[in-house]
Amino acid sequence: MAALPENNLSASPAAVAGTQKPLVDLILDTLDDAKAEETVSVDITGKSSLADHMIVTSGRSQRHVGAVADQVINALRDNGYGKPRVEGLPHCDWVLVDAGDVILHIFRPEVREFYSLEKMWQADFAADQH
Repeated sequence: MAALPENNLSASPAAVAGTQKPLVDLILDTLDDAKAEETVSVDITGKSSLADHMIVTSGRSQRHVGAVADQVINALRDNGYGKPRVEGLPHCDWVLVDAGDVILHIFRPEVREFYSLEKMWQADFAADQH
């Protein structure tokens, strides 16, 4: 009787090969492939206990914002990072993708300009400490 082949469906091809790309790099590369605009990565290590990195980017329209979010979600799953928590996908003005160590904000340009998240997080907090 022949042996049955092993089922490796639970692990991604990248995880099986041991070549898993760092989370920040995977997200930045996916955003570039999805033609996201004005992408800014902010290292918030030590500034927040929520994550180590925050990435802010823009899509040209609600449809583009949704498509960019979908591509990132699929890339995370395909590369063994599991299913991220996602907020704002139905309206696609501002979609937040929480991938654990990286929080991704995808905005329409007008909404991004209004909130200016990256400016707030890039500020130097050392001057505020006593």
